[in-house]
Amino acid sequence: MSRLRRKRAAGLTLFVLVSLTAAMLFLFPRTLCPAPGAAISPSGREFMRLKNRDAEPVPQDFDASVTLEALLRPGEDRGRWSETRAGRIEGYVVEVVGGGVEAANCYSYRERDTHVHLAPRADAPRVEWVVVEVTPRARESARRRGQDWSVEALRRELIGRRCRFEGWLLFDREHAAESENISPGSSRNWRATAWELHPVTAIEVLR
Repeated sequence: MSRLRRKRAAGLTLFVLVSLTAAMLFLFPRTLCPAPGAAISPSGREFMRLKNRDAEPVPQDFDASVTLEALLRPGEDRGRWSETRAGRIEGYVVEVVGGGVEAANCYSYRERDTHVHLAPRADAPRVEWVVVEVTPRARESARRRGQDWSVEALRRELIGRRCRFEGWLLFDREHAAESENISPGSSRNWRATAWELHPVTAIEVLR
């Protein structure tokens, strides 16, 4: 088989897999999407597993050096923390938005992450924003605890207020080039750092 035919066959296979996944997610329950999502490569599947963690961090998992101020500290920060640790940060919620359709959630339009943008003050510019994310699994865990972590509820209850978030540390390599710490001064930057709490495992409104 020629190289062109192999590429076409691989593309067709990927299209069929994505289409079948999307169809099944529409017809069947949200639990269908596995932890590796719809990623194809081994590194992609491992990255999706990190995004989709559902274990609650225990006290020894938390890195006490992780604060909002530390996340905002300028400088190349890829190796600043470990994705095996959890963090606890406080700040003002400036925005709550629904995430996009992505491989982590098997390209489901219905089950998507929620991005909460946190900053030292309510009117901070985008280059001072830190992203924390509520995943579908985290939203479901909250529902079982009697908490509503829907986009609408989080917008209503969090925007403009000082809050505390807990969750697993994740370096979102897909958006690293759009962060001030990796690409200082770039016009594309909409966040301070690619480090996130993802998934969020606890939310507390402080004031």
